[in-house]
Amino acid sequence: MTRVAVVGGGALGVTAARDLAARDAEAVLFEREELASGASGRAAGIAYDAFAGDTDAAVAARAVERFRELDAEGAVEFVDHPYVWFARAGDDRRAEAVRESAERMRANGRDVETLDPDEFADRYPAVAGDDVAAAALARDAGYLDPAAYVAAMGERAAAAGADLRTGTPARLADDGTAVETAAGTERFDAILVAAGPHTKRLLAGVDVPIPMKPYRVQALVTAPLDGSERVPTCYDATESRYARPREGGLLVGDGTQEREFDPDDYDESADPEFERASLDWLGAVCRDGIGSVRGDDLAVRRSWAGLCTATPDRDPLLGEIRDGLYVATGWHGHGFMRAPALAERVAEQVLGGDGVAPFDPTRFDGDEAFEVVEGMTVDD
Repeated sequence: MTRVAVVGGGALGVTAARDLAARDAEAVLFEREELASGASGRAAGIAYDAFAGDTDAAVAARAVERFRELDAEGAVEFVDHPYVWFARAGDDRRAEAVRESAERMRANGRDVETLDPDEFADRYPAVAGDDVAAAALARDAGYLDPAAYVAAMGERAAAAGADLRTGTPARLADDGTAVETAAGTERFDAILVAAGPHTKRLLAGVDVPIPMKPYRVQALVTAPLDGSERVPTCYDATESRYARPREGGLLVGDGTQEREFDPDDYDESADPEFERASLDWLGAVCRDGIGSVRGDDLAVRRSWAGLCTATPDRDPLLGEIRDGLYVATGWHGHGFMRAPALAERVAEQVLGGDGVAPFDPTRFDGDEAFEVVEGMTVDD
């Protein structure tokens, strides 16, 4: 039996542990806190298959399929909800990018439609407060609670025989073939490091450099709003903000800071400036579509900041980086929505199958210099 360690208890780590155990591997997961205590627990929970690249589109479609399978089992609630993205009037460059991206997605078999400004306003009046130059709609989309997904997959991992060791800080030992904890050192046939923004430091401990930088993002949830369910999951490419219904109000996010952050020393509270700008944006976009989006009625219920991970080419680092040592990081904000598919693929690779060639981590030397670029953008 192949003995595999998974370091990291987020969406990808716990799914990989489940998939490994279901394929008769002896899977041991190490999580220093609780499951979903890191980036997965702060994710927006948005899922869609609207990607223009061949690999990205196939991965996203498989992830949505697995989310729906869990929903059918009653393990999570996956809410089917349209995803739209748009550019504002006057933003000709991004408007053209919206149209081009939709065309490429359709060529990949995605159920995507381009909407002109009048069609967009008629179909989605809740987000038609400002003039829109171009918009696109993806129908194979929805949202769910990330923490609920991780908990459900954790239960399935344990049921399949995986050993989930929460509250267990771990580091790599020797040449990356062993894991060291307070209880001692254990050797494995393979180790998968899926520890979010801490992945780089864990690998550095065994002299394996990777070109990954954690960067800070922010989100908030508004107080309940009448009609919030009429707001589609949406991305304003001009303003670089997204929204979706949540807890009777709206989740609004991005607040990206395009520089590297220390994963052990960053402010987990959202900035007041981010909150004000997000509420201003929401009031402008939804002013004609939701009756309660006015003045004092628009308030923050809660807000937070988390870390995403960047790579030089905005593609993840997924697969074997040294004999028996595997890595999964660099999601650019799309980690949760693709976790079910990418965890499945890396688990298969650990057990002798094929990985995802474009995401092969050995495509880099590990010391590349690059600037952090936010993940949600139409400027591909």
